[in-house]
Amino acid sequence: MGCNHDCSSCGESCNEREILPDKPHEGSNIGHVIGVVSGKGGVGKSLVTSLCAVASERCGYRTAVLDADVTGPSIPKMFGITEKAEGSEMGIFPCISRGGARVMSLNLLLEDETSPVVWRGPVIAGAVKQFWTDVVWGDVDFMFIDMPPGTGDVPLTVFQSIPVDGIIIVTSPQELVSMIVEKAVNMAKMMHVPVLGLAENMSYLECPDCGKKIEIFGQSKWEETAARYGIEPLMRIPVAPSFAQLADSGEIESVTTDLVPIEKLLKKLSKTQAKQKK
Repeated sequence: MGCNHDCSSCGESCNEREILPDKPHEGSNIGHVIGVVSGKGGVGKSLVTSLCAVASERCGYRTAVLDADVTGPSIPKMFGITEKAEGSEMGIFPCISRGGARVMSLNLLLEDETSPVVWRGPVIAGAVKQFWTDVVWGDVDFMFIDMPPGTGDVPLTVFQSIPVDGIIIVTSPQELVSMIVEKAVNMAKMMHVPVLGLAENMSYLECPDCGKKIEIFGQSKWEETAARYGIEPLMRIPVAPSFAQLADSGEIESVTTDLVPIEKLLKKLSKTQAKQKK
C-alpha cells in the first residue's frame, strides 16, 4: 500500500520489486548482449558461442565473448589465447583473439589454467558479475555469454545483473532434450528474456564418401521442438571432426562452416537497434 514504484527508496521486499541490471565498466560501451544457454551440459554451448562470435566477426561487428562457465571454461583454448589478462587502476582488460574478438574467462586470470575452481555457487556468480562490471570491454557491438548448464546461480545472476537482449538455446537430437529445452524456455520467460533461436548441435554426420547425412543420435526433432515452444529454428550443426581439430588447436575463427543464419539474426538485431535510436 502506498507504493510509489520507486524501488531505490524502498526497503521492502515484494513481488513487484524491480531488479535493475548492473552498469558495465565506465570504459565499456556494449551494444547487444546474447546469452548461449542449455538446460544440460555436453550439448555444445561453447561451440555455438564461438560460432556466434565468428559470425559476428565476419559481419564486421566489434565482438566480445564473456565466458560465464567458470568451472569449465573452454573459450580461451578455442580462440587460441594463451596469455593472461592484465589490469590496471582502471580495471581488467580482456584478451584479444587473432580475429579481434575480446575475450574474458577465469582461465585468463588463473596462474595455472588446469587448477580446479572449487567455489560455491554465490562466489562463482560473483565472479561472472565482475566480468561485466570490472572488465574494460571498450566499444562492442555484440557480446556473447557462454553460460554454464542448468538454471542455477550463474544463469540467474546473468539475467538479473546483465541487460541480456536475448538467448540462443542449444539442444541435441536426443528425445530427452526436449524437456531440457522447456526448462530453459521457462526460465527465460520467468526472467523476461527473449529467446532468439534454437540451435541443434550434433545433428548428423555427413559421410565423407557419398555426402549422405547420417543421424547418429536419432532423428532430428529440431523444427518440431522449435515450433512447440514458439522458437525460431536457427541452425543445425553437424558432427564434424574439423570442429574438434580447430577448437583443440585454437583455430575456431578459421572455421569455414556456413553461418548465414546467425549472421542474419545479428544483422536483424543491429537494424532494430538503429531504428530504435532514430
